[in-house]
Amino acid sequence: MWWYRALRARIEAKLRAGPAPAGPWLDVGCGTGGLLRHLARAFPDQALYGLEYNPRAARRATTKSGAAVTAGDAAALPFPDARFAVVTGIDVLCHAAVDQARALAEMRRVLQPGGMLVLNLPAFRWLHSAHDRRVHNGRRYTVPEARRLLTGAGLSPIQVCYWNSLLLPLMVAQRKLLARGQDAASDVATFPPWLDALLFRTTEAEAALARRGMAFPAGGSVLAIAARP
Repeated sequence: MWWYRALRARIEAKLRAGPAPAGPWLDVGCGTGGLLRHLARAFPDQALYGLEYNPRAARRATTKSGAAVTAGDAAALPFPDARFAVVTGIDVLCHAAVDQARALAEMRRVLQPGGMLVLNLPAFRWLHSAHDRRVHNGRRYTVPEARRLLTGAGLSPIQVCYWNSLLLPLMVAQRKLLARGQDAASDVATFPPWLDALLFRTTEAEAALARRGMAFPAGGSVLAIAARP
């Protein structure tokens, strides 16, 4: 799906920009391993680990990505202190079943000093919809809220910004007008190839504008990059 490809491209770009210390990387809440597989292809010499609550999904992630994936809880990571150079958490802290404070504290704990934390978070409480109920989102964030969350956990924000901004009007129309009923489906679906390609190209255009210094005042998601001091 275009959204996942766009997000993975953004994360890859941030990781290439660095800097982060040498060491293994961990994806918390890795699902069936889509991001891990992308990172394995983009960084073939990098040691990758994953953590996923659902054991079946964890096994699938191992098969898909080749990473070492463990079944466990984001709020009680089964790894030693300062183990990882990079930790990613893609729409994890927002999950209704996740203890946000404990999970973020655990992510900080397993990061090396100078290590990089990469979070993706859904934006704006007013955008909560049937999609969120379907994917079990319990929280949505603004950029200032995400920045305060990071600093409150003892992390140093590097960049906290909105993305998926050019498509935000379509998202609002879809979630607040077309699919506002209680029984509406999630936005995660198979799109016609032409539409999927068009939406992805729009995210590429937005990323190009961001590289040129354009800051967007709103978006469908918040991308937050922080370091452990």
